[in-house]
Amino acid sequence: MNMIRATGLIPTRKKWKGMQLSAPVSSYKIQFNDITIFIVEKKMGMSRRTFLMDLARRKGFRVENELSDSVTHIVTENNSCTEILKWLQAQKVEDSARFRILDISWLTACLEAGRPVDSEKYRLVSKMDSVESNSPYPPELPVLGTDSVSQYACQRRTTLNNYNKKFTDAFEVLAENYEFREDEGHCLAFRRAASVLKFLPFAVVRVSDVEGLPWMGEQVKGIMEDIIEDGESPRVNAVLNSENYRSIKLFTSVFGVGLKTSEKWYRMGFRTLEEVKCDKNLKLTRMQRAGLLHYEDLVSCVSKAEADAASLIVKESVQRFSPSALVTLTGGFRRGKKAGHDVDFLITVPGSSQEDELLHLVIDFWKKQGLVLYYDLIESTFEKKKLPSKKVDGLDNFQKCFLILKLPKGKVDFGNSVISVASAEEGKKDWKAIRVDLVVSPFDQYAFALLGWSGSRQFERDLRRYATHEKKMMLDNHALYDKTKKLFLKAASEEEIFAHLGLDYIEPWERNA
Repeated sequence: MNMIRATGLIPTRKKWKGMQLSAPVSSYKIQFNDITIFIVEKKMGMSRRTFLMDLARRKGFRVENELSDSVTHIVTENNSCTEILKWLQAQKVEDSARFRILDISWLTACLEAGRPVDSEKYRLVSKMDSVESNSPYPPELPVLGTDSVSQYACQRRTTLNNYNKKFTDAFEVLAENYEFREDEGHCLAFRRAASVLKFLPFAVVRVSDVEGLPWMGEQVKGIMEDIIEDGESPRVNAVLNSENYRSIKLFTSVFGVGLKTSEKWYRMGFRTLEEVKCDKNLKLTRMQRAGLLHYEDLVSCVSKAEADAASLIVKESVQRFSPSALVTLTGGFRRGKKAGHDVDFLITVPGSSQEDELLHLVIDFWKKQGLVLYYDLIESTFEKKKLPSKKVDGLDNFQKCFLILKLPKGKVDFGNSVISVASAEEGKKDWKAIRVDLVVSPFDQYAFALLGWSGSRQFERDLRRYATHEKKMMLDNHALYDKTKKLFLKAASEEEIFAHLGLDYIEPWERNA
């Protein structure tokens, strides 16, 4: 769609005046005989309709001037399915079910691809149809129930099926840019909007679809309108083309480099990692040196197979020193993701208070095995009588280790298991550097730690905000405190924490907010 508009094939509506009528249908060669399209003029206008008909015909599509029995696909713009069904009724059409009623975005997607694309997610559905068929693409939000869409991500079941990626990707670029500029308010506004759109079980095809939903402010709607009409947002493009944004994003992608360091490097005139590496006067931390040394491996995604292989290594190693220890894969992989930037593990030992030594033993063992490329072990700073953190993004105080693990490729015997990861390409190294975080939790805090380390970030932020504002409680990765009763609430599982908060339990794979 961007390409089509960029080349001037679809001008804006102000440019439609005085256009010529469509050329005769017979002058075009039809390539796709299984589809016959009729474009509805209602709310579109004759000139725009004429242009689209011409363009579709030039691309090989059969487009009828009049509604007829041969039509299979009805394309409309800014009309709901209910409106089109009423219009068909006025046209004395008895069997409207034989048509696929589609939003204009389907046609523009076809024109961009140069062939018919799957129409299912562009299909408009009436209120009755969406209820009866349980369609994942209801076009009218009253069916979803805008009043029932909570402002809190912890009350929304959000899977990895994101039907609005073109919007959420744009919002996440803007949120990241505001985060770089330390503008927390605007950053949070776009993250919240993206979170709501990820929850929606249908593709938004017009701005009115999000009317009444939480966190859909005028700025958000304006950017959505640009993307709907033009396929892109000038505001997002300006960020993506900004030298400052690109440089800060590049520098912060290095393990050990935070926002302050990135801004410092940018002010020093650095724009590439090569410039950073070549400056002999630049003092780097041990973590930053490791991050730059293994950058190519670390910036590539960790696959699920690699995460599973790391899981075997971690479990075998931990249980070598503490057979009763529990090792749980957390983070995005626990939520069902197939790839991530690192692998997080939560470790606890039921009935034991000897957790403090465990990470030291494991790291020493790995160093002897040649598996540790870098590590930073931080001791616990937890105070048992301390109240939970008031910050929704507050860090926890568990003992933890941030490390770069040397993950072997191919089949490797490790302890009682055989690890199999993608084979190394001939002539290349037979291992990959991956980021691994190990967190050790006392067993009585395990449920809180598991909930906090599973994410997503927005889900956890809203869960803590919900506890504070709706329940007068304080929640963090260590505990849940009832401010009204002035006591800590115990929980042996995530389900019990949700129950204390009066929330329906949400599975990890439904927390992708």
